[in-house]
Amino acid sequence: MEVIVYIPILFFSIVLHEFAHGLAAYRLGDDTAYLSGRLTLNPLHHVDPIGTLAVPAFCWLVGLPLFGWAKPVPINPLRMPSPRRDMGKVAFAGPAVNLLLAVLCVLVMKIFLVMQTSFSLRTLEQLFNFLQYAMFINIFLAVFNLIPIPPLDGGRIVTALLPIRAALKYDAFFGRYGMYVVLVLILTGGVKYILLPPTMLLVGAFSKFLM
Repeated sequence: MEVIVYIPILFFSIVLHEFAHGLAAYRLGDDTAYLSGRLTLNPLHHVDPIGTLAVPAFCWLVGLPLFGWAKPVPINPLRMPSPRRDMGKVAFAGPAVNLLLAVLCVLVMKIFLVMQTSFSLRTLEQLFNFLQYAMFINIFLAVFNLIPIPPLDGGRIVTALLPIRAALKYDAFFGRYGMYVVLVLILTGGVKYILLPPTMLLVGAFSKFLM
């Protein structure tokens, strides 16, 4: 029954992630996402068969935390003033929004903890379960997307920071094999050993704020 609640949270989080990429690119001068109808919060425009459907289903079946990704918004870095540097900013916008959503969830929980409410204990428990999952999944999505392997956002950020020659070599290698590496990590469950330590570190820090 919980999965019925958790899936909309996941979809909303990954849609906002992609929307943030498109909005950042738009503000930097690239209107490709806008012209293609992808600068929208309508989830139907962002569904990716693998990242939005298959991966969450796999995670649910094997007992991993539900996570995934949406169809990447189209971006043309050549339409931005500083293509390589600006692509790094666009890439960072997605994880940044997920971290912001996690912070908002924590703030809402803190407000409910310090204020007297008329909600029943059962209602408060359900609300906190909802917000805790939303906090966790958004931290998880941010950390996952910051893995420094293209086509993930972390890879784009690394490319923006590296000297040009190193960036070209980095992109040449991971442009060919990066997605395979990411899929192997997901399908073997190896991704949890990369993601859980920093995720739990952030969850622990937020939990201390709530206490």
